[in-house]
Formats: sequence, structure tokens, C-alpha cells
Amino acid sequence: MSTVIEARNVHFHYTPGVPVLTDITLSIGPGATAIIGQNGAGKSTFVRLLNGLLKPVSGTILVNGVDTRTQTVASLARTVGLVFQNPSDQLFKSRVIDEVMFGPLNLGFSRDEAEARAREALAQVGLQGVETRNPYDLGLAERKLITIAAVVARGTAVTVGDAPPTPQAHAGARRGAPVWDELAAAGRTVITITHDMNFVARHFRRVVVFGQGRVLADGDAASVFSRPDILHQTGLEAPQITRLAQALALGETPLTVEQFVDLVRRRLSGSA
Repeated sequence: MSTVIEARNVHFHYTPGVPVLTDITLSIGPGATAIIGQNGAGKSTFVRLLNGLLKPVSGTILVNGVDTRTQTVASLARTVGLVFQNPSDQLFKSRVIDEVMFGPLNLGFSRDEAEARAREALAQVGLQGVETRNPYDLGLAERKLITIAAVVARGTAVTVGDAPPTPQAHAGARRGAPVWDELAAAGRTVITITHDMNFVARHFRRVVVFGQGRVLADGDAASVFSRPDILHQTGLEAPQITRLAQALALGETPLTVEQFVDLVRRRLSGSA
């Protein structure tokens, strides 16, 4: 797997003596990676290091082999697109189409190209017909989808989605899941912070667990969700269907209802 994002022994604090990230070393390539952990684990801080909004106190963040310390936020924006945690922190235009066009225009696309990209991105997230609406006349889930479309329209090699803060915004993020799947299938790097373990189980092949500013686990979803001891440290639980299989000692780690049903059928037929 080629490496797009590389963190080498990264440390970060906002206040000296109060570490937020401690010795983070990670390599992330194309495909879908979920970063999970309790509030305050350092997840949002870590992704803000990826697009240059923050710089490491020590250690190095490389994006396509280039140290982020040598790059401006504007230059990194050509490679790393960040969907903010709160849509209100990202939306500022009075029309949806202008909001989604803003990024492509800043990247140098013509107005016609920017509009075509914006309309395509809005269609990808299922928001056709709202182009002339004010984003703040729409619901929170729709505003979250607009922020996703605004990043998708830029066509960055890396797309990062920060955890929605409310159930309504979570709904918007889940409705955007097919877009994450499409980007990952196309060879893009997709990174999402979330507390929704069912969302992780269905859409992310790799899961990284943060706890108290450190990486506690890193692996495929099944192996991470088979470690309740690690998840307990972060205040998280595996999806309910996974925990049911563990309670029944079925010997495998299904991530979805479909996988659970298939496992039970194989057990009953004697083929598992």
C-alpha cells in the first residue's frame, strides 16, 4: 500500500505540559480509515495537523512525502480536504451552489468547471434542487451534506471527515456514506472521525483507536472490534451485532447483521 499520510513520532500540546498527542506514528494510504476514541482523545487535533491548521510541537507529518511545516494551509488544501465537525464552522455563503463552488474556484478552476463540479458533488450526496437555497434554511443533516459536497467538489486526494457533534448532523454524515465508499473505491484516501460504530463497521476497512492522545490499536475492523478491553478504555463498544456474536461464542467477529446471519447459518449447517 502506498503511503499518502505519514505521522512520525508526533507530539502536540495547546498548553505546555498538557499533552494532547503523544508519540503518534501512523502511515495512511488509499482506502477508508476510521479514527475512533472518546472525546478528548486527540482525534480532531490529529486531523487538523494533516491539513496544516496545526503544526506538530515535535515529530513530523508528511503529506505525499512533503513536511507540512514547509507548506501553507492553502497549498495543503489542494491535497487534503477537511469536512469540519460543525457545519456552521464551514458554511458562509448565502447560496448552496456558491458554497460548493468556492473550493474549486480557489483551486483555479474556471467558473463553468467549478459549477459543474459543484452540481456533480451535490448530486452525489443527494441534494439536487437546493442549489439556490440558503444553507441555513435547510436542516442540520442537509447542511452536513453540503459541507461534504463542498470538499468532494475540490477533488482532493485526501478527504477527512470530522465527527458530527449532534444526532442530526450524524444523520447527514451517514447519508454521505456512499460518497466515502465511492472515493475509497476510486483510490482516494478517506479518513473519518466518528463515534458511530455501526457506520465504521459497514464502511471502513481500517480502524485506528485513539486514547489519551496515543494510538491504542490499529487494524482491520474485525480485529479491533474483537478487543473489548481496548474499546473499554475509550468508552466505546463494538456494534451490537458483534457483541451478540461474542456473547454467543461464535468464534468469528461479524460486523453487520448480514454477516451474523451468514455465520449462524454456517454454524447450523455444520460448515463453520
